[in-house]
Amino acid sequence: LMAIYNDHKDIPGNPSTAKTSKLKLRRKVSFNSLKVLSVNDWKFWIENGYIVIKNAVAKDKAKKTASFLWEFEEKDSEDTSTWYSPPRAEMKMKELAGTGMVELYNHQYLWENRQERKIYESFVDIWGTEKLWVTIDRANLNFPIRKNFEYKSFIHWDYDPDTKPQNVQGVLALEDQTDLSMGGFQCIPWLYKNYNLWKKSQPKNRDRFKPDVSGLKDEIVKVPLEAGDLLIFNSTLPHGIRPNYSNKVRIAQYISMMPAEEENLDLKNWRINSWKNRVAPEGHAFPGDPRKWEQIKYETAKLNHLGEKLLGLKSW
Repeated sequence: LMAIYNDHKDIPGNPSTAKTSKLKLRRKVSFNSLKVLSVNDWKFWIENGYIVIKNAVAKDKAKKTASFLWEFEEKDSEDTSTWYSPPRAEMKMKELAGTGMVELYNHQYLWENRQERKIYESFVDIWGTEKLWVTIDRANLNFPIRKNFEYKSFIHWDYDPDTKPQNVQGVLALEDQTDLSMGGFQCIPWLYKNYNLWKKSQPKNRDRFKPDVSGLKDEIVKVPLEAGDLLIFNSTLPHGIRPNYSNKVRIAQYISMMPAEEENLDLKNWRINSWKNRVAPEGHAFPGDPRKWEQIKYETAKLNHLGEKLLGLKSW
């Protein structure tokens, strides 16, 4: 198990799947080989490093998950006095402190969204294989910035782009994030396209995970999402959470998929144990829930046939 975590001990990425896939990301498609994306969607994805899948889950399902997150966080969506409380656990990755990460990983509602057919087929389109594993990841309640509850917006990579990671990440909107002044996803497609050129102008000792974006402010793209929309992005796309200057709360669930590694028994067994016993990933960006509510209050999530394969419980 330590080998799994040592891979991610000092980097932000999620340790429930490998850092990079042995299978290369898909580069070519034909018109009839796509299940969810259109050919134009595909072209946009290749060119910009991200794509939005509209209505990946039904809005009522997204909102059901959102209302559960409020309950789990012991906060009231209608009462702003409950929104701002000190974090339960210390985040090693300092720039994530205050951004509203919800340390919930294996609840039934999260798994229901992960095993949604349209979400799965979107990742099949991206990877070009049906044999996928889903990340065991958390959610986000990003509150409006207030005095003493500030955080700086940031742009980062979870994996050093020089290592050419074969990896994608994803975020499912659980409430509308169409107001660009509220917290939500932001990215720099220009840097995704021009990384090698940009790198030549950077100092040798630069931070491999955080680009200096002082000259790239005009290139930052804020992506609006509606409840139920899924955004998938290439791990070499620099991205982050934008500052929430609105009076609304950004609510999202992180979901991604990677080619299954059924021969990696350590990882497979870790994943099954994480689901069965509601164990959170550990890592640079993953402090867990000191209340241990997932273990104490909730049952092991029931999976459908697809969910069992996406976990690794059943083989593809």
